[in-house]
Amino acid sequence: MGKVHPQALTSSTSCNFTSKQETFTLWMKSLVLNGKGCTVFDSNGQIAYRVDNYNSNNRDQVHLMDQRGNTLFTILKKQYKLSRFWEGYKLPVTRNDQKGPCFRVGKTYSITKWDSSYEVELGLDKNQPYNYKIESSSCKPACKIFDNLGVIVAELRRKKSTCGIDLGDDVFTMVVEPNIDLSQIMGVIVAYSLIKSKM
Repeated sequence: MGKVHPQALTSSTSCNFTSKQETFTLWMKSLVLNGKGCTVFDSNGQIAYRVDNYNSNNRDQVHLMDQRGNTLFTILKKQYKLSRFWEGYKLPVTRNDQKGPCFRVGKTYSITKWDSSYEVELGLDKNQPYNYKIESSSCKPACKIFDNLGVIVAELRRKKSTCGIDLGDDVFTMVVEPNIDLSQIMGVIVAYSLIKSKM
């Protein structure tokens, strides 16, 4: 049986922005017994990010943490009229906090049922908003994230072993292009996974 990553329990430090293309392994499981969440490993097999939801009954609020357990983003489920979306706030916040979100992810509804797209608003906390778009197939868990020029900034796909064997429904490879804020793109992926009910 293939391993998700051979060195699962060591940790690493990482800078926020990519200087080159980087590859991560996402395991849609928490390292906490009976917890909900995911664990992200870098290309050396060291923990880079994690999400642990100790209260599995409450999925309206999750925390993206670094390898040491420091909260990078609090991601909250929101609703306005008929639309539902997830917002990412820098550092720990409460639901009544007056600080604005850094990013927002919501589903875009279209007539075609095979393809799904999600609108990502970034830079909201700096009053310099810009958009990304997530595209995925409704029959596959993989997705691609595009910037506002249509250039791929990150891609999520099923992870395969070196022999080409699929490692399962809950193990993914994420490729992130250069000059991308890693923690923010991870927050976007977490929000996307929550919308898709993968976590």
